[in-house]
Amino acid sequence: MQWLDLLRQKVTEQGRRKVEAELNISKTTLSQVLNEKYPGNLGNIAAKVTEAYSTERVICPVLGSITVQRCATEQTKPFAATNPQRIKLWKACQSCPLNKANKP
Repeated sequence: MQWLDLLRQKVTEQGRRKVEAELNISKTTLSQVLNEKYPGNLGNIAAKVTEAYSTERVICPVLGSITVQRCATEQTKPFAATNPQRIKLWKACQSCPLNKANKP
């Protein structure tokens, strides 16, 4: 689990409290995840860790190569007809397989 290694690295570098705050998770959740005893959906935690800390890049049909953090940010932006690029991004995000809203 690459994301778990990344999480452990960030806890070592930044401390538990900062990581908890950045990921918006409780200290209990963080502890259970780090000890590999978390009973919940690890996919949600993995997504939070990846979005917050990964340097991984994805290909956006509008912006080209962008970080997963930028991708996640663009997905949450509302429609804005005031900027042609925002219109293209909004349309592209609606059908993108990386968009969390498109996943069951």
